[in-house]
Amino acid sequence: MRKLMVVFTVTCWVAASTADGQCRPGKESNEARLLAFYSAPIAFSPASAPEYQPPWAFRIGVEGGLIPDPDPQIQKPGACSLNRAENIELSRFFARPRLALALPGHFAIEAAYVPPIRINESEPNLGSLAISKTLRIRREDMGNPTTAMVRLHGTAGRVSGPISCPKKSLQQTNAAQSCFGTTPSKDTFRPTMFSLEGILSTAAYDGRMGFYGGAGVTFLRPRFQSGFTDGLGSIDNTRVEADLTRGVILGGVSLQASTVLDLSAQVYSVRRDVTTLRFGAGYHMQARQDRTAMHR
Repeated sequence: MRKLMVVFTVTCWVAASTADGQCRPGKESNEARLLAFYSAPIAFSPASAPEYQPPWAFRIGVEGGLIPDPDPQIQKPGACSLNRAENIELSRFFARPRLALALPGHFAIEAAYVPPIRINESEPNLGSLAISKTLRIRREDMGNPTTAMVRLHGTAGRVSGPISCPKKSLQQTNAAQSCFGTTPSKDTFRPTMFSLEGILSTAAYDGRMGFYGGAGVTFLRPRFQSGFTDGLGSIDNTRVEADLTRGVILGGVSLQASTVLDLSAQVYSVRRDVTTLRFGAGYHMQARQDRTAMHR
């Protein structure tokens, strides 16, 4: 994720004693597309195949998603006065714990939180919430049980740290180049987003496997605040904002490894930006025998 900040801050850097402006790049600009690219892996998609759950069933899980490299084309200078882009290799994996609680009426709430623990010089502090409604389409006695879900979710928070100019990127040889100075930057990225999804799932092999697919729309409101003072005392406090809307598709498979443990894999794709692969595992506080009865 810090790779985004590096490219993005350099994009908006201008040679002035103080840069304290606001940049609102166009929706098709490289900056906006790069923000959207790095927001997608954080989206709070479903943990596993939707299914009927008894009220107060509780799941504790963890998930991890791959963060691929962006297209070099969108890392080039764009609307926010790029001088030149620099690229720093960072972790390509995003992980978080998550909780889910089934409610009466076949509603459910989910939550996830990434605490402010410093990782590779960056400090995330991200929270996600979701509420969903599950509907039975076909009962088990009529064939493989089929379930539909409508789900609303959102993510907010920040990633802060020396994202644009970390210590290893600082240089004191050329004031016209980026990261000229001795003090790492203090930047903040806020990947705020809200999504609405519809998902259809079916169970097979006596409920031990679930297959699902769905689509939705995501409203992105990412914000980036740069904070770098170069060796000449010039301060860059540029704020970059973008308001974007993206269509998403997703699909996956879940495996009930035991009566209380499930494993899952998911493809989450934003056609205009990026496709990611996610893996997860969850522990159910209620045994599988009780939960399968909900399909009947």
